[in-house]
Amino acid sequence: MDASSSSSLPSPEPYTAKTIAKAAKAAFENSQLIPLSERVKALHEIRKELENAKEAILEANKRDLEAAQHDVDAGRMSITLLKRLDLNKGDKWDSMLQGVTDVANLPDPTGVVSYASELDDELELYRVSCPIGVLLVIFEARPEVVVNIAALAIKSGNAAILKGGKESTETARQLSAAIQTALSRTSLPRTYIQAIQTRAEVSALLELDQYIDLVIPRGSNSLVRNIQHNTRIPVMGHADGLCAVYLDESADLEKAVRVVVDSKTDYPAACNSAETLVIHRSLLHTVWPEVARALVAADVQLLCDAASLSSISSLTPSIPKFTSHVHPVTPSAYITEHLSLTMAVLTVDTLHAAIQHINAHSSHHTDCIVTENELAASTFCRGVDSAGTFVNASTRFADGFRYGFGTEVGISTGRIHARGPVGLEGLATYKYMLRSKGDKGHVVAEFGSGDGKKKFKHAPIEATSVPF
Repeated sequence: MDASSSSSLPSPEPYTAKTIAKAAKAAFENSQLIPLSERVKALHEIRKELENAKEAILEANKRDLEAAQHDVDAGRMSITLLKRLDLNKGDKWDSMLQGVTDVANLPDPTGVVSYASELDDELELYRVSCPIGVLLVIFEARPEVVVNIAALAIKSGNAAILKGGKESTETARQLSAAIQTALSRTSLPRTYIQAIQTRAEVSALLELDQYIDLVIPRGSNSLVRNIQHNTRIPVMGHADGLCAVYLDESADLEKAVRVVVDSKTDYPAACNSAETLVIHRSLLHTVWPEVARALVAADVQLLCDAASLSSISSLTPSIPKFTSHVHPVTPSAYITEHLSLTMAVLTVDTLHAAIQHINAHSSHHTDCIVTENELAASTFCRGVDSAGTFVNASTRFADGFRYGFGTEVGISTGRIHARGPVGLEGLATYKYMLRSKGDKGHVVAEFGSGDGKKKFKHAPIEATSVPF
């Protein structure tokens, strides 16, 4: 080939946010005819590769933790964010791996028929679940989210572009490399799951609604609000985790102590931990003092309104650490996501007052009632406008893994499409498939109200899958 012919070849497109988005869209479109078995194989390969790369991943996580600790010491990062960063804490690593396997074993959320009707003889309409397309997922700290999202995206047939916080850069890079290595052993394109590193790339991607179909932010209020205000792409996410527990007048003492303490202390930095305790006034001298003792014993700082503070101020014996752990509340405490061992306390006169307070002050994430009254339980669950309403159960159960979703892509507090922990079904939308089996096909002009016009049958069809 001579120089002139060589120079006429198109130059490779530079690596930009647009090329990332285009590659993701192409990967999504090219994957739609790949069978489910290959997607399941990809998940098993990802788990295997993560296990192979564990040492390198945890070493990268250690570097991120060391850098984050410097930021905490310098006052540039909260201790809450630091805690979320540790991939080797407790059973987090094993749970991450198990989540991949659990997602692999879940039913396929796509191809499910939710509506089927015979419009006319040999003219059949089906509403069928299908993937959304390309997901842009932006999150802070918690590097295991890379794996969670990748597993859910692959199983549901969606491509994904992932952006973690700068505090988890090293870990996210290693996790992404392991995922792409695993994908290279399957029929799915390596670009099915991609990771980006910079805010500039995020800003550019938020403008590319022709390639990206849904943005899912996981993180602080400011992160979510900023994304919602700077893109035309649909956004699914939650900005806060302001959860409440209400102790109804019929609350059982043991249940109250167990549920409140677990909701607050199991993992205070989580978005499903309780931030507010609402108490029926009749419990101020019975259940509440014992709940207060248990919370203070668990090192919880109580921010009490006048009634709840007065009722425990002169107890005999007094609550240990009372002066250091019990304080008057300020109004802002009821709208603050503390994400720590701090809890605001409010006294109300009725169940309806509790519901009104929660609806006005919560983030519509998850709220709980402790009660022995069935009518009160039903009223609370129907009256509280949150994605999760629980009876006698810790708010910490609000989690995709605990719900049996394998893992979750995030929590949605919106009211459209998906709500609460978003698993596989939340990553599927639907399309309508219409098929004529008539000899001449079907045309709309044959239907109407005039003489000789056909009438629609609209006869239900029993179907769980599309017959073509």
